[in-house]
Amino acid sequence: MTSGADVRGGSHGSNGALEPETDRSLTDLLGRLAVIESRVRSVVAMRRSTDPEPDDRFRGLYVSEANIEGILEDRWPLFEDAAALLRAETDSAADARAAAGEVLRLRTLATAFGLDSVDVEILLVALAPDIDQRFEPLYGYLHDDVSRRRASIGLALELCGLAPFRGDARARLSRMGALVAGGLLVVEDTDRPLLTRSLRVPDRVADHLLGQDAPDPQVAPFLVHMEVPSTSTRWEALERALAEEISPIYLREGGMAAGLSAASSSIAAIGAQALLIDLERAGTALGRHDVVAAVVREARLRGAVLVAGPLPAQTELHSEALAMLAEAPCRVVLFGDRPWDPELSRAIPLVLTVQQPEMAERIGHWLVALKGDLPGNERDNDHLDLVRSTLAFRLTPVQQMRAARAGALRARAEARALVPADIQAGARAQNAAGLDRLARRIEPTASWVDLVLPRDIRGQLRELTARARQRERVLDEWGIGGRASRGRGITALFAGESGTGKTLAAEVVAGELGLDLYVIDLSTVVDKYIGETEKNLDRIFAEADRVNGVLLFDEADAIFGKRSEVRDARDRYANVEVAYLLQRMERFDGLAVLTTNMRANIDEAFTRRIDAVVDFPVPEDEDRLSLWRMHLPESLPQRADLDLEFMARRFRLSGGNIRNVSLSAAFLAAEGDRPVSMADLIRGTEREYQKLGRLTVEAEFGPYFTLTGADQPRA
Repeated sequence: MTSGADVRGGSHGSNGALEPETDRSLTDLLGRLAVIESRVRSVVAMRRSTDPEPDDRFRGLYVSEANIEGILEDRWPLFEDAAALLRAETDSAADARAAAGEVLRLRTLATAFGLDSVDVEILLVALAPDIDQRFEPLYGYLHDDVSRRRASIGLALELCGLAPFRGDARARLSRMGALVAGGLLVVEDTDRPLLTRSLRVPDRVADHLLGQDAPDPQVAPFLVHMEVPSTSTRWEALERALAEEISPIYLREGGMAAGLSAASSSIAAIGAQALLIDLERAGTALGRHDVVAAVVREARLRGAVLVAGPLPAQTELHSEALAMLAEAPCRVVLFGDRPWDPELSRAIPLVLTVQQPEMAERIGHWLVALKGDLPGNERDNDHLDLVRSTLAFRLTPVQQMRAARAGALRARAEARALVPADIQAGARAQNAAGLDRLARRIEPTASWVDLVLPRDIRGQLRELTARARQRERVLDEWGIGGRASRGRGITALFAGESGTGKTLAAEVVAGELGLDLYVIDLSTVVDKYIGETEKNLDRIFAEADRVNGVLLFDEADAIFGKRSEVRDARDRYANVEVAYLLQRMERFDGLAVLTTNMRANIDEAFTRRIDAVVDFPVPEDEDRLSLWRMHLPESLPQRADLDLEFMARRFRLSGGNIRNVSLSAAFLAAEGDRPVSMADLIRGTEREYQKLGRLTVEAEFGPYFTLTGADQPRA
């Protein structure tokens, strides 16, 4: 009879014997199992010699004596040849193989998990049925129960020569023992007496010892499969800490700082392997003890440095999991953007702050990410043009690579060359979804041609976009920002009457930068209960720091209003809200636009902190004419009697009002199934005047007053 084991990476002859080129790690494992096989033979022989009723037909229901005798008499060449090879190998040959970098997995595993020789023997006893199925009937015979085909604790101790009544022997298979605590053995049937509980080796451990490196199915969904870009600057402090096996290490991120890239680069620099775990993808699975234990075991099996992050917000569900990771008996690097909580674990971490990548390094990451089969973009100049369109985005190296691939897929789907809009769309796709629950996201479609404003105002808006695009160069490369603790964000105030184009201008600025516009819904912010408004604002700013977008506070004077004299408790708490906003705006790193109809109501302290103030005037005759023509395009059926010059000269309306009048006129014409006429525009203007509370007077409507339906001046 030959063994049923199929050894990947090794070879054996037709009779089951090992060939000389068999993998040495497998040879070492099988040679050690040969010792277990010999001991099983001895114990079976002893049991048979002392069995008073060897002919009992119902014993174990049923392993017959003939079956046992056939198994014992048969040669097990796979184990015998492996043991012979090990005995024949000299110490010098073993040392030469070790010097050549040959890895004996069983011995490496014993070192990594702190196993002594007895622990290894117990592990082999439990592993034997997974290697050769002939151990199953032998174990059933020894248990006197054919259904029990795995080794029990009592049998494992007996085969290893340990007395089952000794506390130190039983402790080897307790929860605190190296085998069980390390996840190498699972004790099953815990409702049975200790000595009759079964031992099982997890499939991942057996596969590892047999030379397979596929990750545990419980761990695979959370692995970072994408190649992590390396940082161009070496971090000697982190490399030294990893080389000296300091653990855990916590990398504090911020903005574009990339703890994952810094960790993977430093680990590669010292010649070690990294196991990268995405804790955001793990989500609620972190609450399962077996999943976290499998992650730690995977890192120890590979001899890898466990890199996990970003750390989620600490909750009761995650606290135990994060503590297990921090206290894992291997090298651990955690990263995240929140401060380290000393109550998180008993282990004291080395806390390092990850520095923001410089502009040159960010450009280098983009160029690396854009190399590849990008249609129509083979020249470096093409890549540089694409990179220039992304300077307003604050992305980590991993996000840059994902954005480049997402943009390339979009271009390939349309069978064209990669353009800046593709890269910008890929970059926006990296935004966290948390802000979508707190604000209304607008994907900008308006452009500069849609914005009818005086030349000076348009110049101020272009200066604002340039400030957002070039701030990394000015603040980092040129060092203009200094060392102040204020955030790197940009805040602009758009002031003017309703309908003068403030919100549209914010959309145009966002579109010019390739960013999304997030309009904050004040109903989700303001709360009548004390302290809740501040909490809501903090959630918004916290999510906004993780998003590449423009934050728009419409009608900002509702929450950014002036502080008043304290006369009662309501005044005091209202002032607290304003004071909190002042502090939070100081730390905001994004681009925020505040709009207001009443600039005088904005607190002066906010005005000092605002980087740009743009006043939107009511449009003059020439601009109003452009607005009328824009909102009444050629695609709209129009009668020849339209007098847009009269409309622009007589009615002092803002762009928003003109849009409303145009829509009203278009609906009136559509209902009458006719082109838009001057009468429709006059009727729409009359309705807009009624909304605004203005008088409908003949002096203003002139010859078209008779079309208004008003017999006399009225409000």
